[in-house]
Amino acid sequence: MPRILTSPRRVVVKLGTGILTSTVGRLDAACLEHIAAQIAELRARGLEVIVVSSGAVGLGMGRLGLTQRPSKLAEQQACAAVGQSILTETWQGAFSPHGIIVAQLLLTRDDVRGRRRHVAVRNLLEELIRQGIVPIINENDSVSKVELELLGFGDNDVLSSLVASLVKADLLAILSTAPGVIDRQGTGKVIPFIPRITAEIEAMAGGSESVTGTGGMVTKLEAARIATSSGAAVFIGFGKEPNILLKLIEDKAAGTVFAPGEQALNARHRWIAHFQESHGVLQVDAGAVHALRESGRSLLAKGVIAADGEFDAGDVVSVADPKGVVFARGVTSFDHVALRPLLGKSNAEIGAAHPGLTRFEVIHRDELVLLGYAG
Repeated sequence: MPRILTSPRRVVVKLGTGILTSTVGRLDAACLEHIAAQIAELRARGLEVIVVSSGAVGLGMGRLGLTQRPSKLAEQQACAAVGQSILTETWQGAFSPHGIIVAQLLLTRDDVRGRRRHVAVRNLLEELIRQGIVPIINENDSVSKVELELLGFGDNDVLSSLVASLVKADLLAILSTAPGVIDRQGTGKVIPFIPRITAEIEAMAGGSESVTGTGGMVTKLEAARIATSSGAAVFIGFGKEPNILLKLIEDKAAGTVFAPGEQALNARHRWIAHFQESHGVLQVDAGAVHALRESGRSLLAKGVIAADGEFDAGDVVSVADPKGVVFARGVTSFDHVALRPLLGKSNAEIGAAHPGLTRFEVIHRDELVLLGYAG
């Protein structure tokens, strides 16, 4: 395995419900204490650590006497509200012997979507780290699932990758019951190193079989895609392996490592690519695909085939190829009403019809981000 995890400075550790609990609704206190001890050792070695912890819904289920994850939204929210305080209190108990204070931070998608709140959350995390406090982050399940498709992260795997992107982490460690990415179409063994997420890698993913969890390898690969594009290496492995985190930073852990992207996105491009909601889709022709992907050009109206959705100037929109595959996102200079009459027209034609127009780019190249999706 290439030694790409040498001397990480900032690490985000994501722990799944299956790792933190022994049975439905019961925390594995020994596991939490072991993870806390490892994080304390990492900090003693000079690393900064942020924890993204699942488990609130599962703990609430246990306290409420449930053995299966409720299907009704309100019941899931009730479980999360009951379980969250138990989860945070248990984490503080695990870290206290090491003299470490924890801080609870519950997030919804809206907390990191708008630019002002996005920066505020980032600044808060930086301040907690500066003070030597370990942030314990979870999705705010008690409210965010009201509009899951619009506000929720869908799973803490994705939340952890967004946190890693937000704080520019060097490493995201996703610890769960999965031993790594398994080559289901070949050897049947864990793939130790993935330099790039391809369609073949995506085909190996599967959903969660846990009665308390919501993710699976699909969300873990999505998390890896987000984090690696932001410049972080990603590790997926079995969280109850003894000293898994200490082995990881020494490149001795069993699991799957994803290489960080070759060109990490800057802060604004990370926000465009991963945090902001897409308000529409611009479908472009083959020439525009080549101009954007290979030549680093701006998107012009002449290359846009169709504009779907209702968006304003300054909104983030997705860019799709002729087959409908989204390969980029960017900030549009036109609203949907003004843009549609311009589709397929050259700059000269647009200038003649609109002599007062000074900018012709639908999306300027500085406001456009290519997505590293396999296609």
